[in-house]
Amino acid sequence: MMNKKILVFFPDGVGLRNFAFTKFKEIGEQRGNQIIYWNNTAFPLQEELGYNEVKIKTQKIHPLTPFYCRIRKHIELNIATKKFADSVYQTYKFPFNYNGLKNTLMTLFIRVLIGLNSSEKGILRIRKRINSLERSTEKYNYCKAQLEEIKPDLVFCTTQRASQSIGALLAAQDLGIPTLTFVYSWDNVPKAMQLVETDYYCVWSNLMKKEMLQYYPFIKENQLIVTGTPQFEPHYDTALVQTREEFFAEYNLDTTKKYICFSGDDETTSPLDQYYLEDLANAVRVLNTKGYNLGIIYRKCPVDTTSRYDAVIEANKDVIVVIDPLWKAMGKQWNEVFPTKADLKLLYNVCAHSELVTNVCSSTVFDFVAHNKPCIYYNYEQPQLKKGIRDIGQNYKYVHFRSMPSPEAAIFCTDKNQLESQIEAILKGNLSNVSEGKKWYTIVAGETPTQASEKIWNTIESIVNEIVI
Repeated sequence: MMNKKILVFFPDGVGLRNFAFTKFKEIGEQRGNQIIYWNNTAFPLQEELGYNEVKIKTQKIHPLTPFYCRIRKHIELNIATKKFADSVYQTYKFPFNYNGLKNTLMTLFIRVLIGLNSSEKGILRIRKRINSLERSTEKYNYCKAQLEEIKPDLVFCTTQRASQSIGALLAAQDLGIPTLTFVYSWDNVPKAMQLVETDYYCVWSNLMKKEMLQYYPFIKENQLIVTGTPQFEPHYDTALVQTREEFFAEYNLDTTKKYICFSGDDETTSPLDQYYLEDLANAVRVLNTKGYNLGIIYRKCPVDTTSRYDAVIEANKDVIVVIDPLWKAMGKQWNEVFPTKADLKLLYNVCAHSELVTNVCSSTVFDFVAHNKPCIYYNYEQPQLKKGIRDIGQNYKYVHFRSMPSPEAAIFCTDKNQLESQIEAILKGNLSNVSEGKKWYTIVAGETPTQASEKIWNTIESIVNEIVI
């Protein structure tokens, strides 16, 4: 019955971690599927992993597509603002650019089209326009020719948010090939980051399914399948476990110390992130004078290429150990920095061998909760905050934080003077967010975090065998 040809499509590198480095491929092959990776990235899947890949060599989307995608996003956010009477959606917008004549004219063009199309019908017009622009490109024809040659039974797109995928998926649909996409991140749906339209969508949870129906009325309920995400599956893979001794020896950690992980953020989310690392170092020093023996593992945000932490790390090198994520730069842009399989093992062991994690608002809360470890979220501003620097507080007002079952699902540090006592309470076993954090993890990532790959394959097989989902 099986032996279907499935084309797994990487429009960019964000899907690699979920669909190239987990057991996703292995599971699909065990079920008798032939898997070909359709690779639009610079990451060499064949060389690095020995995977059967077809490279997409034509990268150019239509020059107007990015502008129309931005127009669409703005309109969707305006509609959500009105529909839900909620100004939070306006905070998802990036400011317009008025630097120089060219940028000013482009901004005016964008604003006029937003004004003329700010309705559900307007969105349909803009979507049609994007599709007709992309159908007119060389990339569309190139992808169509590849698909005619490969003749896949289904194209599975690993993220919904890349404009690079629009033409390729239209080519598949025009050839009558079923298409399925995976919604990549826990915060993407309310942020209007749904750029692709496919026959079916894999979502993380019932919450995400509800959001998709709320924000995208053109998507029908039977097109949405709750599968979970492969993102957290490696945390349950015991083959990745290193003993404390092995891990500490590999990264020159001190076996007499207990470590706190500081998980860095990107510059947009937390522009003054280095000062939170400094606050943690100061709190650790005070606790060490009280007889604790603590150190800090600093794991930077994989796509952060700034030098903003360097001075803090240098000044505190007796307490901070830098363990960089094992990602590879294949180019100069942030989206040309790719994860590696080895980093899944590293992240597993950083979680397993740290006492807790601290950071600003990221999903690492779930990585650590999967290991029964607490998370402190910084929720106070730094004195270095001045006009023109984005404050971090707005992050916690975003829609995806409303999924918390209670404020105890993370430990919020609302004043730097609290940090030391909160860490001490965690170390003594008097403070934890793990039980509430696990409830939150279930709401966001679904009931079965270990079975996402299996469920996605069930979905693929149902579609190609025309079993009604």
